[in-house]
Amino acid sequence: MTQYMSDITTVSSKGQVVLPKAIRDTMKIGAGAKLMVFCDGNNILLKPIPQPDLGEFRAMMDAAADWAKEAGITEDDIDDAIRTVRTRRREEA
Repeated sequence: MTQYMSDITTVSSKGQVVLPKAIRDTMKIGAGAKLMVFCDGNNILLKPIPQPDLGEFRAMMDAAADWAKEAGITEDDIDDAIRTVRTRRREEA
């Protein structure tokens, strides 16, 4: 079930807005959290941007490395592929 909360805050002279503590706590928004800001001309929506899970990223990189090893792809193959794509893009521009 969706929980609706409301509160009042003030915009500072620097354009800063303090999110009320109850909302920060409910949304688990801490210092340094990144928020996406949306506006439709009448409303402002702040959407938290979740921090990436570095463990999950490492697992994906390890799986990709395992796949490349099984496929016989080397770092030189990757460098060659990047060079080829960059050359094609320059020629097409």
